[in-house]
Amino acid sequence: MDFVSIRIITGDVTRLVEFYERVTGVRAVWATEDFAELKISSATLAIAGTRTVPLFAPGSARPAANHSVITEFLVDDVDLVHKNLTGLVTDFVTEPTTMPWGNRSLLFRDPDGNLVNFFTPVTAAAVEKFAAR
Repeated sequence: MDFVSIRIITGDVTRLVEFYERVTGVRAVWATEDFAELKISSATLAIAGTRTVPLFAPGSARPAANHSVITEFLVDDVDLVHKNLTGLVTDFVTEPTTMPWGNRSLLFRDPDGNLVNFFTPVTAAAVEKFAAR
């Protein structure tokens, strides 16, 4: 089995796609006005509008209601990313902080309130863990 993507349901696809294009530097590929994907080296971030939800099961997902998932991106220099995102990101939850498991993490919210973590491994064990990627 391979992990392929994570999908965010939103009430404003264009706004969220533009946000993620800016923070990742990756251009989205649009399938329809209700669905776009940002293909990143190891997975895809899919962004879909509320009109796609009934295709799976009516009422099965709600936009801007996530309080349990953090979407994470491995970056080369989280401190530099933080500097570059200042002015674009309006809700930094945690400025770059070295976590007990060895990653230096930057936690912020996207325009829908979803948590996003950009991180850089900084301890020897963390660097080794992500070296094969």
